[in-house]
Amino acid sequence: GGRLGGGASGRPEGLGAMAPRVPSGGLAAQPHRLEKSSRLSTALFGEDCEISHEQVYELLKYAALGKCYNVTQPSWCRIYHQSHLAGVVVIVLHEMSQLHFYKFYLQFKHLRKVFQHRFTLPPSSASFLANLYGEGADVKTQNNAQGLISTSSGCIPKNSDLQCDPIIRKYGESKQGLTRYILTLEELKKNDYPMTGSPGCKGYVHTECDQPRTDSSPLFGLDCEMCLTARGNEVTRVSLVDAQGQCLLNELVKPESTIVNYRTRFSGITRKMLLPVKTRLPDIQSRLKKILPHDAVLVGHSLNADLQALEMIHPSVIDTSLLFARNEGRRFKLKFLAKAVLGKEIQCDQKLGHDPTEDARAALELAQFFIEQGPAKVAELNLEMLLTTERLTEVSQNKSALQPQGCRVQKQSNDPLHLSKPCFLDCLQVTGQKPVLLGRQEVDSSGLCQSNLSTSNKQILQRALEDVPLSTFSIVQFSLGPEYVASHLPAGFCEKVRSKLTDMLTIYVGPFEESFCLKSVKKEFGKCGPIQSLTVVTETYQPYVCIQYEVLEAAQLAVESLDGAEVAGSCIKVQRPVTAATLDCDVLIQELEQDIENEGVIYVAGLKKSLSEADLQEEFSQLEGLETLFLPKDLQSGSHRNCCFLKFQTSQSAVDALEVINSWAVKGSKLRSRKALASGHLWRWIWQMNHSSGKQVGNSLCEKTVPLSDAEQDLRKKVKKLDQIIKKLYRSLQKNTLCVVLFPGTNSIHGLQSGLGLMGIKDNGGSSAC
Repeated sequence: GGRLGGGASGRPEGLGAMAPRVPSGGLAAQPHRLEKSSRLSTALFGEDCEISHEQVYELLKYAALGKCYNVTQPSWCRIYHQSHLAGVVVIVLHEMSQLHFYKFYLQFKHLRKVFQHRFTLPPSSASFLANLYGEGADVKTQNNAQGLISTSSGCIPKNSDLQCDPIIRKYGESKQGLTRYILTLEELKKNDYPMTGSPGCKGYVHTECDQPRTDSSPLFGLDCEMCLTARGNEVTRVSLVDAQGQCLLNELVKPESTIVNYRTRFSGITRKMLLPVKTRLPDIQSRLKKILPHDAVLVGHSLNADLQALEMIHPSVIDTSLLFARNEGRRFKLKFLAKAVLGKEIQCDQKLGHDPTEDARAALELAQFFIEQGPAKVAELNLEMLLTTERLTEVSQNKSALQPQGCRVQKQSNDPLHLSKPCFLDCLQVTGQKPVLLGRQEVDSSGLCQSNLSTSNKQILQRALEDVPLSTFSIVQFSLGPEYVASHLPAGFCEKVRSKLTDMLTIYVGPFEESFCLKSVKKEFGKCGPIQSLTVVTETYQPYVCIQYEVLEAAQLAVESLDGAEVAGSCIKVQRPVTAATLDCDVLIQELEQDIENEGVIYVAGLKKSLSEADLQEEFSQLEGLETLFLPKDLQSGSHRNCCFLKFQTSQSAVDALEVINSWAVKGSKLRSRKALASGHLWRWIWQMNHSSGKQVGNSLCEKTVPLSDAEQDLRKKVKKLDQIIKKLYRSLQKNTLCVVLFPGTNSIHGLQSGLGLMGIKDNGGSSAC
């Protein structure tokens, strides 16, 4: 995992979006674009791998648009060489959840063998599909269906949408006085403002503005230009304006050290300008102290850099780069805010460098606008959309691409609300890329989104095979059919899955002598992994013990390593309960071992609970190719278990490690290991299934064999056909296509069922690259 993107300053990051595809062959006509293979890296190895709908949206947006639209890498996933992606295909399996995937695990033969990256999704909502391309986007609608083409031009977001705006989350909606927007001591420290006692601030001069601030305290705009000297950045020009915008100070300053780079392009400072200058930094410090009243509030854009260069400490600051808040610590540029909020052009390319008086005045007016209008009015500007519009306009002009009517920037106006706001899919339209939406909702020739529940999966597949190769972004929706909805699950569906999982986690051990030591049994079998419950079976001629483990690997390890062993003075047999549901247990275990998600992952048991994660990292660090260690924890107490999972860079490294570990003892504990069967998200799901039912487990030896109902037999056939359909669609995709398969989850009268996501980038072999 990891994050890649613009820093707080929002500097441009170059072109990174996919090239528009054209009907005559698209990216295939540009082979140099595909010299590098795209790769996917995620931080999903472990128990904490539930991904929100918003995070899925962030991934899809970055994959489709890239960095040239100021779209950053999502925090939970990284795409290497995004610009070389051939396309993005999202497959949505309506009415299906994580429960369906593991109930019909053997039937989903293609999905489990191709997609290595998996994650849990929260249960679906009515707006699930809309969330994939931006919740709250203003788009055409018909029959309450979400559309694809933006037609808004100056529409204000609804109040419900405003609640998600970072400005509203930070300040609320109501107007407040200027003191509400002054940075707190914590914010000053966090954003590297000079403070008394801070490292590096020794010798800094105080402005001596120490009177309490009120909502009527005077505002002053401040901006400095710096040049690079032998000491670092030193101030070479200072501007100060009052609340009316009148310039009170505009002075050139000669640094003490030799200038090594004037940075004229940005600072506007030249060697010739500074030759006659006698003013030094102490002179400016004295003048500022004289000008500023004792209750002055300084306003600037990233003012910490200016005060650091001035070597001055001032307690009351409004920083417009923080005032106009954005998500994830990003910041708007002053030039953009001046244009979008004030309708003013500053820092024009025709000028030599920035004008600090102009910048100080712009920052001051921005703060005044915010205070006078209030956070709600500022949020209604939808600055993120305006920024995207501006970037899209620049890119589309450079590429001479066609612009849809709903995505045009209006003629310059002092009223920023007259700028249009494109949604995620509009961004693709601007660069000539036509997104495809097939299935339950489809787009007609007028651009309206129509609902069509009667379309069969076979028909959808035929259209997808024709349309998806011509598009760089596609959403293809399949369904189990109009007759099958989430509120009509086959009777006992959830309980059957829970019962099968429970039986796979359960073993019967024995026979033992009448006076056997149960503690010895628990100790020996506890070396295979964490035990959920342990019960003595007395209905038999000789005692047996029923053991239910918390992880599948522990039960399988016990069957493999302790069957026929001598435990508590008896030679015992270890077996799973025999029921109709467990007859294919061996097949399931074999398929789970070969699951691509478990490739290179091994399970290790027999660890002492006193060992910390750091201890284990140190012990296992000598294993060649070790990539990650996952130490499962009790989701209630938080304490770690006596087992862990190790992920290796290659399958061979994992095989080699198994031989080494099985002969090891860590801190006196003999270790046992085998190939992994359950990934982090599956481990968590099993734990939740076990703890959501009070049913006593392991008593199913005498259970009657109940044939599958007609509904469940029909569902099994549908799932198998669906897997084949996805296989055909996947095979038709070009190399370097990001494919995401989503089981949205269900929210019905039968309760909530989590969803599941699978994803990968198709490589030459047809599997997913990671």
